[in-house]
Amino acid sequence: DGQCAGGRGDGGGARGPGGRRGGPWDWPVLSAAYAREEFAVDADALRPYFELDRVLTEGVFAAATALYGLTFAERPELARHLYRPGIRVFEVTGEDSAGVGLFVADLFARPTKSGGAWMHTVRDRADALGERPVVFTTMNVPAPAAGRPALLTLDETTTLFHEFGHALHGLLARGEYASLTGTNVPRDVVEFPSQVNEVWLREPSLLAAYARHVESGEPLPAGTLERLEAADLWGEGHRTVEYLGATLVDWAWHSLTEETVDAATADPAAFERRVLIEAGIDPDLVPPRYGTGYFKHIFGGGYAAGYYSYVWAEVLDADAVEWFREHGGMTRENGRRFADELLSRGDTRDLLESYRAFRGRDAELEPLLRRRGLADAAA
Repeated sequence: DGQCAGGRGDGGGARGPGGRRGGPWDWPVLSAAYAREEFAVDADALRPYFELDRVLTEGVFAAATALYGLTFAERPELARHLYRPGIRVFEVTGEDSAGVGLFVADLFARPTKSGGAWMHTVRDRADALGERPVVFTTMNVPAPAAGRPALLTLDETTTLFHEFGHALHGLLARGEYASLTGTNVPRDVVEFPSQVNEVWLREPSLLAAYARHVESGEPLPAGTLERLEAADLWGEGHRTVEYLGATLVDWAWHSLTEETVDAATADPAAFERRVLIEAGIDPDLVPPRYGTGYFKHIFGGGYAAGYYSYVWAEVLDADAVEWFREHGGMTRENGRRFADELLSRGDTRDLLESYRAFRGRDAELEPLLRRRGLADAAA
């Protein structure tokens, strides 16, 4: 796993069924099989421990209360005016009883709904106009049968915490003009607050409150969290290299000049391969997550020369989370500092200036390497 870059060009020496030489396309299946055997974690078996309403109220909302002093009051009379039944509206209030904004949860899948999960704003904070934010978190959780609870996978639980991190970025905004508040920030800043919010999913005190069996009320079995964390690290070297390969391809395409563009476009596959090999990545062993021919993010998705932003946001995230742990974790004092120096600032102050005000220094890479289990490999 730690030797994904610069490996042999023949796809490795492993043999599959019938003596067939393995290739990168075999990795997902073999990796998943190994993880099941080695870590004994069955993700489907965990679903009864993640009941949607409890995750939302005793997990996601409880973390926001502990960190930022927010409270959430459901407003069903407002929800009745929305475009579909089943969408929930919550009035968000600060600890000083002042109104913060509205949070709308559109969480269930339906036939005409776009797939995936996202946050969007109907109205951004604008102090010049006295306007408070209205933010949506949208997901595609399968709707349960009538009278049955909605159960989440662990991935869906993580997504809910993640998307609510975006929502907090909008709700805790301050600023005169809507164009500069909340998530109206440079592309390589957007994912930072949402990735920080994911960490509270596994905060022990919070997990004990919301991760309970839907029928028995029993907490997650002892050792489950540790096995999940170990399983998360499996394959991290591969995931890191395939992602970084895609960022290198992105940069290369968007760094072409008039003198070099013709040679690159004459044979895009050869150009991509050369870029990866020159960077020390063997594309026969670990292809980039997205190849040139299907890299929608950078050619039609707005990430041109910016696909690196996911890992840059995680550098900030891992470094910030380490600060939280050094200072006592999920406390109101820590949340106030994070909100004052980062979440509330939007694009009214340069991110690096805001981060230095919060952390006391620039972000460092080592916390991310430790999180991914790659610190020894980097050394």
